[in-house]
Parts: sequence; C-alpha cells; structure tokens
Amino acid sequence: MSNKEMLHRKQYRIAAVVAGLALAVSMTACGAQKGTEGTESVETMENVDPVVPESVVASVETTENEKNAEEFGRETLAETSVPQGAANSAEHEMVTSGTDKVPGGEAAVSQSGMPTEAAGSQTETVAGQPEAIQNQPVEYTDLQQITLNPDWEYADHSKINTGAAVLYRAPEESGSKGIIIGVNAGHGTAGGAKVKTLCHPDGSAKTTGGSTAAGATEAAAVSGGMTFQDGTPERTVTLQMAQILRDKLLASGYDVLMLRDGEDVQLDNVARTVICNNVADCHIALHWDSGDGKNYDKGCFYISVPEVLKSMEPVASHWQQHDALGADLVEGLRGQGATIYGKGNMSIDLTQTSYSTIPSVDMELGNAYSDHSDAILDQLAEGLLQGINVYFQQQ
Repeated sequence: MSNKEMLHRKQYRIAAVVAGLALAVSMTACGAQKGTEGTESVETMENVDPVVPESVVASVETTENEKNAEEFGRETLAETSVPQGAANSAEHEMVTSGTDKVPGGEAAVSQSGMPTEAAGSQTETVAGQPEAIQNQPVEYTDLQQITLNPDWEYADHSKINTGAAVLYRAPEESGSKGIIIGVNAGHGTAGGAKVKTLCHPDGSAKTTGGSTAAGATEAAAVSGGMTFQDGTPERTVTLQMAQILRDKLLASGYDVLMLRDGEDVQLDNVARTVICNNVADCHIALHWDSGDGKNYDKGCFYISVPEVLKSMEPVASHWQQHDALGADLVEGLRGQGATIYGKGNMSIDLTQTSYSTIPSVDMELGNAYSDHSDAILDQLAEGLLQGINVYFQQQ
C-alpha cells in the first residue's frame, strides 16, 4: 500500500469518528430540548386554572353562602338567646339572614322561610309540618312584674327578695278562666345556697332530712340543685319545663305567675311562696329529685307534708289542699304515660309547704337519669295541665 493510500484511509477514519461524534452530540442536544419542552408543558398545566362553567361556580358559591348563613344563624342564636316570655319583646329581636326578624328564643329563619335548624334535617310531625315551625314560641305582651310586698304575711322571713315574678294574662281568644297558676321553676337564684332562712315560720326545727338535715332550724334560701347525667344543670331544665307548661296553661285560658322567668331570679323560696300566696290560686314547684342513689329514671311524684307538721300553721289549714292538688297532678302525668314513683308521693318537710296558704306542691318529675328532651318535657307539661284541669273543675 502506498503512502498516499494510507493517508487517505487515515483521513477517512478521522472523518468517520468526527461525524459520529457530531451525530451523538446532536442527538443529545435534541433529547435535552425535548425534555425541557416536556417540563415546561407540565409546569404550564399546573399553572393554568381549570375552566369551570359559570353556572357551576355560582352553584358552589350559593351553597357555601347558605352554609355560612346557617352557621351564623346558629352561632347568633347561642350567643343572644334570652328567656322566653317576658324577654320576648321588641328589644330582644334578632336580625337573621335577609330581613327576617326572630324574637329571642325562636329558631333562626333563612331567606326561604325555613328554620335553619330544620334546613339540614326536617323532623316531620304527625301533621306533616317541620317540628321547628310548629313549636315556635308565642310572644306575650300582657305582662306584669310582681315584687314582694313587705306587708304580706311571712314576707319578713325572706332574705333574698330584690327580684320579681312575672304575671302572664291569658289571651282573650283562649277564653280566660280567671284562675292564676303559680309556676315555680326550681332553683336558679345566684348566691342562694349561701344564705339561710327559717325552715318554719315559728322557728321550729326541720322534722325530716333532705337538702337540709333533720333538726336544723335554717335551710338554704335556694339550693343550687343537682346535675343530670349528661351535665345539664337542674335549674336549666326546670326553667324549660316551666316555660312549656306556661304556654300550655295560657293557651287553655289560665293566667300564669312565673316565679322564675329567666336563668336567675333574686327571690328565695320564702319570697316565691309568699308572692304566690298573695297573687296565685295554687303553687306548683318543678324539680327533679337528687341524691336518691338510683342509676335509672325513678319516675314522678309529689312531696306531701309529714304527719308531724299537720298541726303547725299554716300547714294545718292547707295540707289537705296540697295533697288533693298533688294527687290530681300525678294522675294527669300517669294519663300521659309518665312513670310514677311508688304511690306517687313522698313525705318531706319543705320550706315551700311550711309557708303556703294556698294549694301548694313540689312536683318531682324524675331524677338525674331521666330523659329531659323537648318531647318528654312536652309530655310532662301536658300531664300537669290535665291534672290542673281536673283539680279546678272540682273546686
């Protein structure tokens, strides 16, 4: 092979290597470019908002607004709730969604007119209407505050008496009976457990145990009450019970004297009893039993006067009226399917009956294990109403 041919072959090999290297570099560059284009494509897709039809957006926004309005209504109710009845005046009106106004204590109403509590789940009643609509409380206007008159008999035995009871007059359309029922929502006097009053008007000692031991001459002006197993204070439930009973009584033509018409009233047990003595035709205190050691619903009963007190005035002149009223109330409860404890009564020495000069009973509507749902309270109130009807029909 000549030197010239060897030179040509070497040049060919060098050219081939150079061409191969150039091709490799070109392919690498193309791959990198394609990879970059892919990355840019992904990033671009991530930064592009999905296109949603305006109708869907409007629907979602409307749903969220409705949810927010509903939550606002519920929170506002919880923060601004006030006692029904006397508190159901214009100054306690609350503005909810839209231009609807709801008096304190009523369910918030949405723009559609549906109570917000029923918007998520409408509990249908026999009549086919949502329960929240059927049970809207009535706003009362014919009210009168009654304070303790220091000239009334036994008024000087009271130690807490700066508060006032509230007298409700039955609406004309109910057909007024001219009878005033004293309804006493037990407990609910701040500081009442720290103050003492005489157990009996004559200063004699208590004859039975209870919240105050036998032998004591003084008892708590107003005890704090017990707590239900679910953590609800008794005073809260007695007020709910009193308000439900009040509404039923007014609708039936009875006037109602509410001895406690809110979370707190500065009237001790003596003051409540003395006001009732001078204004009402009977006195019904509402309680749930405490300290009975039972872990089940014991049922309802009334507290009767112990035999040993039946010779002490004013008990001697009125204990038979107390028993007659208590017995009719128990039978009214029984007729509504309520559980009755034992024979329906238990003898305990109470401040209430020791100072009462009108038919007077302490109704125990169960204990800490009793159901105190709205449905049960309504059932109990209906039973008490029936018992009251029977009692006054016989007078």
